[in-house]
Amino acid sequence: MALTLEEKKQIVSEVSAVAASAHSAVAAEYRGLTVSQLTSLRKQAREGGVYLRVVKNNLAKLAVRDTDFECIQDGLVGPLVLAFSQEDPGSAARLIKDFIKDKANEKLEVKFVAVGGQMLPASELERLSKMPTRDQALAMLAGTLRAPLDKFARTLNEVPGKLVRTLAAIREQKEASA
Repeated sequence: MALTLEEKKQIVSEVSAVAASAHSAVAAEYRGLTVSQLTSLRKQAREGGVYLRVVKNNLAKLAVRDTDFECIQDGLVGPLVLAFSQEDPGSAARLIKDFIKDKANEKLEVKFVAVGGQMLPASELERLSKMPTRDQALAMLAGTLRAPLDKFARTLNEVPGKLVRTLAAIREQKEASA
């Protein structure tokens, strides 16, 4: 069923709004997947904070214009599903990577990934999927900031500890000689 002009405008504005606020994007060719497999992928995307949409390439080109993902316009060829990371840069890549792990879903073929205004080859999916989530990054930062303070506290604690051990050794030596 053909889309009306109003429906096309609505799709373009929706995808454009998502692309403007997204951290990264993954495009994959879904040829060969069943409807139930795509439904499963959509469900996982909703749970993972990923915007997943099958959009006609011409509409997608219009939608990503004037966003960080303008670089992907040349790669929009064939039947593609676009996954935009809403929460953290690696969420869409993790979703697609985990979905492809299942042998039944291996027909989903990643065409490219985009992050930071650059279109990268599909081989970069693995590296993008390993990017930490916001909570993980904050925990790593907190650990890095805390490490010098912990070491300083241990150093300060070592001085009285060494004194106590020295006094104990002297006492033991005097007791042994007495």
